[in-house]
Amino acid sequence: MYEPLLHFPTGLFAEFERLQRALSPVWGAQPSSIRAVSRAYPPINISRNDDAVLIDVFVPGADPAKLDVQVDRGVLTISGERESTLPAENGGTSTYATERYTGRFKRAISLSDDVDPETVSARYTDGVLRIAVNRRGSEQPRRIEIQ
Repeated sequence: MYEPLLHFPTGLFAEFERLQRALSPVWGAQPSSIRAVSRAYPPINISRNDDAVLIDVFVPGADPAKLDVQVDRGVLTISGERESTLPAENGGTSTYATERYTGRFKRAISLSDDVDPETVSARYTDGVLRIAVNRRGSEQPRRIEIQ
């Protein structure tokens, strides 16, 4: 009775892709393939040294004027937009796969209590937004001399 549901002539993933294409107009812009893994955008690296917390935000192709960094109540928010560089569909060009994220984005990072939100700096170089939040002097580790 349920045998047709268990065997697809073209394979299970092909059937999912067909279903995704059929529902795409209803959902709007979605990943180009059912196999695409959804990840947070933009990707970030967070590190810490004795002086600061460093956040690298990878936004190649973004206009630095369209990036916004804010700190409010211990939360660092990064938002912006990366515009599409794809040719227009009506020009006879069909796009079959799009893996590069375009559009508006927003990321929020909770800052630890040992950082000073008044000392945030940001610099955009070669597609990487580097944000540094200085640690408070009293919170930095200090070496204890052993006698």
